[in-house]
Amino acid sequence: MVEFILTKKISKQGAQNLIIIPSFLRDKLKPKTLVEVKIKILDSGDKNDN
Repeated sequence: MVEFILTKKISKQGAQNLIIIPSFLRDKLKPKTLVEVKIKILDSGDKNDN
């Protein structure tokens, strides 16, 4: 098992929100690769959200 921790901002494409995966992981993320994705919100980006 190989583990990477990524800290990313959420992007927007049309009506969809996206998390862009860095290109250095391209060779490790082939079709049918099983991954675990955990979301931990560090900052909402909304100044009115406490």
